[in-house]
Amino acid sequence: MRKGSCCMFTSGVVGAVLLIMGIGLFVSGLFQTLIHNKLKGEITLTEGSKIFASWKNPPPPVYIQFFFFNLTNPEEFLKGEAKPRLTEMGPYTFRQYRPKRNVTFVDNGKKVSAYTVKSFVFLPEKSVGDPKVDMVTTVNIPAVAVMNRLKGMGFWVSSGVSMYMGSIGTTLFMTHTVEEMLWGFKDPLLTRLKTIKPDTDEYFGLMRNKNGSDDGEFVYHTGKQNYLDFGRIYTWKGEKMLSIWKSNQSNMINGSDGSGFHPFLSKEERLNVFTPDLCRSIHMRFEKEVEVKGIPAYRFTPPRAVLASGKNNPENEGFCLTPKNCLDDGVLDVSVCRNGAPVVVSFPHFHLGAERYAKAIDGISPVHERHQTFLDLNPTMGVPVRAMKRAQINIHLERVTGFPLTRNLNGTIFPILFLNESVVIDDASAARIQKLLLIVTLVSHFPLVLGALGVILLLVCIILVIRFYQNKQIWSSYFPINTVATA
Repeated sequence: MRKGSCCMFTSGVVGAVLLIMGIGLFVSGLFQTLIHNKLKGEITLTEGSKIFASWKNPPPPVYIQFFFFNLTNPEEFLKGEAKPRLTEMGPYTFRQYRPKRNVTFVDNGKKVSAYTVKSFVFLPEKSVGDPKVDMVTTVNIPAVAVMNRLKGMGFWVSSGVSMYMGSIGTTLFMTHTVEEMLWGFKDPLLTRLKTIKPDTDEYFGLMRNKNGSDDGEFVYHTGKQNYLDFGRIYTWKGEKMLSIWKSNQSNMINGSDGSGFHPFLSKEERLNVFTPDLCRSIHMRFEKEVEVKGIPAYRFTPPRAVLASGKNNPENEGFCLTPKNCLDDGVLDVSVCRNGAPVVVSFPHFHLGAERYAKAIDGISPVHERHQTFLDLNPTMGVPVRAMKRAQINIHLERVTGFPLTRNLNGTIFPILFLNESVVIDDASAARIQKLLLIVTLVSHFPLVLGALGVILLLVCIILVIRFYQNKQIWSSYFPINTVATA
């Protein structure tokens, strides 16, 4: 009996204490605060932090796929008899390596500068064909760039150049191998121009000089002072803002470079990313919850407003440099940072763009799942576990006075190619994150574990009390008090 009473008393007291402690710690959020502060201190761009080494040299493989648009009816289109008819060619896949070089801490360790060097290696096993053999017919971009440069220089100047182009066989379209289109070929028009203007590059390629190059020096906040600043860009090429657009808002360099974000993300956040390829910053919004290799993630994606025209999104008014010729939703004229070439960027197949751009071309059909850009981020750590960056390069084909080749053009936004830059977290990194998330979950829920143990012990105490009184009644029935007294 004494042993039973002792067990009842111990379980009751310990259970009550554990329950009170669990409730108190849960309400105060002490353990959650401790683990959050620990993570905030670890997720910084500083020597010895958990992510610094992977930030400098990302372990997951990055792939870039190129999809070309092959024009099958150039004569009909040039005569104005039909819409351009395109067939998609691809993917031509390359492994992309992007280690950071010249990593230097500045401002007493509050910021870090680095160059991201990009190199590309072709992967035939992940491609549809041989880029050295496969031919693609598309817009003669060097010729269109020259014509675009001569706008406003007078009819006679343009006509003279037009006749010269005709004499060397330059037309509005060209046919080259995929490799030549990507990495460069010697263009006859540019070669002739070089004799007049020696600084002209006689080679043209969409990725020319990109292999082994970088986008310039970035200076990032380390997040050491404020975890919300982790990875945020402080300057690019020594500047805090761009100077190519019309408004300060459009020229702002906002957010990170997309390789990492601050920990403890919420679904309501607007994530800003600066993209040198677009010469601007964009933003992303939460779309849905996903899971990648057992890691929970939030999917963030650019909304329609990102590439909306200024009339539909006032934030974008500064991106139109010619107010009388502003483009519609879903496209961005980046000729200002492409040496005057009439380059227009969009999402693939004009995804999230005005319908008229897709309807102007046969073979274009936007599909959300195939053409969406997104980032899947673990909200606890802010680490990308999967990403798809998709963009399309287009040429704005307009009628240019003095060039008969362009007389039937009507402002078509002509797709050249789209690319898909993708990355999925590798298995080793995924295992490390899963382990860390498990620790975070256990520590954060420790007060609940204490409370649960307290409840269990209290239940044990109650059961012991009930059994104690039941046994007492049974004992009394076998040995009545008056019988014992008589004896």
